[in-house]
Amino acid sequence: MVKTGALALRTLALAFLAGLPLASPASGQAAEDVVLIRIETAKGDITAEIYLGAAPVTARNFLDYVDDEIFDSGTFYRSVRMDNQPNDSVKIEVIQAGVDRGMRERMRPAIPLERTTTTGLSHVNGALSMARGGPDSARASFFICIDDQPSLDFGGHRNLDGQGFAVFGQVVDGMDVVRDIQMGAVEGQQLVERVVVERIRRVLEQTEQHGAFVASPHARH
Repeated sequence: MVKTGALALRTLALAFLAGLPLASPASGQAAEDVVLIRIETAKGDITAEIYLGAAPVTARNFLDYVDDEIFDSGTFYRSVRMDNQPNDSVKIEVIQAGVDRGMRERMRPAIPLERTTTTGLSHVNGALSMARGGPDSARASFFICIDDQPSLDFGGHRNLDGQGFAVFGQVVDGMDVVRDIQMGAVEGQQLVERVVVERIRRVLEQTEQHGAFVASPHARH
């Protein structure tokens, strides 16, 4: 049986090969506090770490939706890039996903905002973070950063309240898919052809030595 430490090393290796910085202090978290998930989309797969240790409220909320299969048939529907923010003095680059309309009645109440000053995580390239209106209003919609976006951290000026957004994960493989989605045709910031999220699941890793599968920490069977 493969130890969880080996899984953590494999995940770090994926991040290194992809040329991605890990959202500090993710690299120092215990393996049992990091859950690997795969976002399967019509354009390809995106693999990410979810940080239960650093952002327990936000990460648990996201994983509960994953385990309940709420994201199935959802979409990436919004692409924010430098050429479609004419009225914003502080510009960002992200893609945003949400649940299918038929799943909305299954959504849970909004969760408290875990600020980046509390979690120690930052909106670096590939960071997963919760979309929100006011503080403490995030539910299921999330976004992925393209390049570093410090204006989304606590004290940043993208949102006038200065509270920032809640980072809870990091892409470790599939940023090419993220960028492909971002470059889709848009009307304003809405993708003309939404990219279907076929499903999001916790990952089962295959060991090279034995071809056996070992569950990502906290995986459900």
